[in-house]
Amino acid sequence: MPVLPTLAAPLLRPHPRLPPPPPTAFSSSWSCQTKGRLLHPGLFATGADVPGCGGTLPEPEQRVPLLLAALRAARLREEESRRSDPLFIDPYAAVLLSLDVAHQASESLVSPLMPSADHYRLTTRYLDEKLQHLISRSDNFRQIVLLTDGMDTRPYRLSWPRMSIVYDVSPGRIFSTAAQQLRGAGAKISRNCVLFHTPLESPDLQEGLCKNGFNGNRPSLWVLQGLPLSSSSSFKRLLLVISNLAMKGGIFIGEVPEQDRLENLFFTHGFRVGFVLYENVAKDLGLDLAPEKEQCGRILFVAEQLRFSDAQMESFWTHFDRTEEDADEEGFEEL
Repeated sequence: MPVLPTLAAPLLRPHPRLPPPPPTAFSSSWSCQTKGRLLHPGLFATGADVPGCGGTLPEPEQRVPLLLAALRAARLREEESRRSDPLFIDPYAAVLLSLDVAHQASESLVSPLMPSADHYRLTTRYLDEKLQHLISRSDNFRQIVLLTDGMDTRPYRLSWPRMSIVYDVSPGRIFSTAAQQLRGAGAKISRNCVLFHTPLESPDLQEGLCKNGFNGNRPSLWVLQGLPLSSSSSFKRLLLVISNLAMKGGIFIGEVPEQDRLENLFFTHGFRVGFVLYENVAKDLGLDLAPEKEQCGRILFVAEQLRFSDAQMESFWTHFDRTEEDADEEGFEEL
């Protein structure tokens, strides 16, 4: 069986002057159901088709680790798309690289936030297939939340069912700059679908998604690849947000750094989770993953939400209160 070519480059340390993403990005003190009405973009989220204010990318010596990771991911997708037998095709990756780095060698686009090239390729292929399988087999998943690095092209390169709403959660400056470039190249989401962006830097991520129309009374599908998670606490806050928003039966798939008691962490937030080994993904594709690449400190997962969302609980209590009121009125009439 063929062996995955080695694409990884040596990792550089992040710039010491740059702080990690603010912890408030995953705040979850807001209820979708009680703030405003849905399906209208608000202060914390913007429609991706609305011109952004990203401007030009920083000079090379000023590039932050988040941008390096996003550019390196785009570079890997572009290289994979040019192979004779690619695991996936991303027709827009070269557009993103043309921002200002198309002339540079891939070795210059290194970041400690990225997995190895082999694992990135396998993860992208696996999540693409899993995502398309889930939305094709069910008419329920029309809310898709992509947790990304800001340069994810899935909204444009994948086919979405009619009336799908795709939410991209990612660093705002990177997304708005990439979106401008993609629009200029003619990239569009599937017909009768819409793409909204919620900046990772939002004071309250849960509020941002809800103000952009996310409905906790409808099924949702969440995909995690590339979103900066600076620590295990960041992932816990993210899980809390998803647990609050995702309707019972919602699906959460993606890649996450391995850590102790990860299964218990998912369960604590209402998820039943299963894990997928990279070597099994490679075998399913007829590929051999080099032994030294088998352990990368990351793991693929598929999780199902077993709890009711905040919106479902609010709807339940509203219905319960009305039922009690009706019962009281009927009893009063009988007297």
